[in-house]
Amino acid sequence: MAEIAIERVETLKTGDLHDLCDAADDAIKAGGGFGWVEPPPRDVMERYWKGVLVVPERILFVARLDGVIAGSAQLVKPPRNNEAQGHAASLTTAFVAPWARGHGLARHLTNAVEDEARALGFRVLNLDVRETQEAAIALYESLGFRRWGTHPFYALVKGRRLAGYFYAKELTPDTPQDETQP
Repeated sequence: MAEIAIERVETLKTGDLHDLCDAADDAIKAGGGFGWVEPPPRDVMERYWKGVLVVPERILFVARLDGVIAGSAQLVKPPRNNEAQGHAASLTTAFVAPWARGHGLARHLTNAVEDEARALGFRVLNLDVRETQEAAIALYESLGFRRWGTHPFYALVKGRRLAGYFYAKELTPDTPQDETQP
């Protein structure tokens, strides 16, 4: 039985950074990247992950399979000046390396991000996904995310236009506000 662990990451040891870059490279090559169509040079990828850790609005989660980082996801908090949308966070850059798929890592990562968003007081969790990511779409829909929109020209991959879908999940129901309360 494979050992699975999901961790919220605040620092990356050198070996973990290499594992994360390797897993991301593999996911990108398999078409499950998070914006990249081809893996960038290693120094660019390393700077990307180091940068994620210093952005206050981003929280990085990694999935480990038998101790090796095999995937990740991020919880992105809205900018502080966006009071009207301050109730909604986003799940982004989620992936699992092809060699680690089939162990439930994506489900565990999504649940961890959702739990963190709820614990931080967010009422809605948003995400978007390319139409070609059928496994991700099935996962998100099975977890109660509702598709609310389609962008017909969401991505351009190797000269081909791809649609994208937008999803939202209510984490806490709206409650009517008493107009007399301050």
